[in-house]
Amino acid sequence: MSNWLETNRKDLFFEDTGVGRLKKKIWEASDKEIDQILADYGIPSHSELGKPGTYVQTTIRQKVIENRKKNDIVFIPIGCTELHGRHTVTALDTFMVTQLLEGVRRYTAKRGAPVNLVWTPLNYGGHPHHHIGMPGTIHLEDEALKRVLIDVMVGLWNDGFRKQVLINNHGHQWLLEAAIQELQKTWNLPGMFRVIDWHRAVREFFRTKSRGGDWDTDFVHADEAETSVMLLLAPEYVEMGLAEETTVEGFLPDGHFDKAVDPFARPSKWSEGQGHSPIELASIPEGVVGSPNIAAAHKAKRTIAAILSYLTLVHDDILEAFPPGQLPDPEKTTMRTKKELEPYLKEPFTKGWRPIYAIPKMGL
Repeated sequence: MSNWLETNRKDLFFEDTGVGRLKKKIWEASDKEIDQILADYGIPSHSELGKPGTYVQTTIRQKVIENRKKNDIVFIPIGCTELHGRHTVTALDTFMVTQLLEGVRRYTAKRGAPVNLVWTPLNYGGHPHHHIGMPGTIHLEDEALKRVLIDVMVGLWNDGFRKQVLINNHGHQWLLEAAIQELQKTWNLPGMFRVIDWHRAVREFFRTKSRGGDWDTDFVHADEAETSVMLLLAPEYVEMGLAEETTVEGFLPDGHFDKAVDPFARPSKWSEGQGHSPIELASIPEGVVGSPNIAAAHKAKRTIAAILSYLTLVHDDILEAFPPGQLPDPEKTTMRTKKELEPYLKEPFTKGWRPIYAIPKMGL
């Protein structure tokens, strides 16, 4: 079981909640148990982006309606187009998150009510300033990104998917949070709307060996961690012979800004500033921060088992609290009344239904 239980982990804490107990179980699982978890989710498998029946857009319409009546949660993968070194693809973030969610769908399908997936609405993504200018990185302006995402969420709501979970795989988390806030300030819709930055959701499982984990280096970008995840989930998109190692020196002493998954609980996230370190164009034209050359698929197994299990827990907890067709009380979660919302909450195309676009917005 490598060094999971033997190495120093004095600062590791698992809360006594369903989430904490799940993480502790994965942390302490044997390698054989981890392999079985991955097998239960069909990991690894080839991409299903073009496979009939996996995504809402590739499923016969009548089956979409039938599936939604059994499970009305939709997971929305969020990726980007970004340089991740010469050794892998610029769609890395998109493939990583879709591969994960396809695994969750396979798992829930075996239980008879598969979670709904849609094609990622943000194939290009927003970017922090230090990414701008890198060849291969395509940047959407902040307002364009939020507008696209809000419009997609409203369209899904209109189609009856009113429990929406955005699964993020890229460094633009603040824009996704802002989109959810603007959606509700403008539309005031009953439902559940959440964004999960999946790496942070299981940050314990990106720990280095010195802190009880399986990694040699802290997760940053296109490095040991990201390359290992791709070698496990989608190895056909990695060419290890081209991997290059780099480092970036900041202008301030270490300790102020955290790493990619906030492993050290430092005062600031990496995204909470600019100017404290050089931009990528001037410092790492390779598009890599770290050591992808030491990546290996086995290093990512426990991490991926953890996020698959956690996303399933999110899914199950939502459906337990609000079975298909049920939502939180709109008069407790919005400024609209039940009477006002009645025609919009009906099943699409049933008697008395009205599309959400007919309701007056409540923009602040």
